Amino acid sequence: MFDLSDVGYVKRIVIGNTDPTNPLSQAAIDDQTDLLNRCLNNTPKGRIIGIEKTLVSVEVAGRQEALQALVYHVGFTRKPHWLNEHE
Repeated sequence: MFDLSDVGYVKRIVIGNTDPTNPLSQAAIDDQTDLLNRCLNNTPKGRIIGIEKTLVSVEVAGRQEALQALVYHVGFTRKPHWLNEHE
């Protein structure tokens, strides 16, 4: 059983793009997804404690485009040592 009182560190992981002036490549989005998977599968295992869903509508070259991103808040009992390597 996971209790929020056990959370000592929260990592915020954005997957997707919300900046129309700086679009992300598929490789960058894959890297974001790999980090989320590592947080959920490596030791110490993190747990998703919150999700933000963002949707931004922008006009680009005369047409409307939607940019979407999910922000995962992953809670850990302590900060993983391997997370320093990623930052």
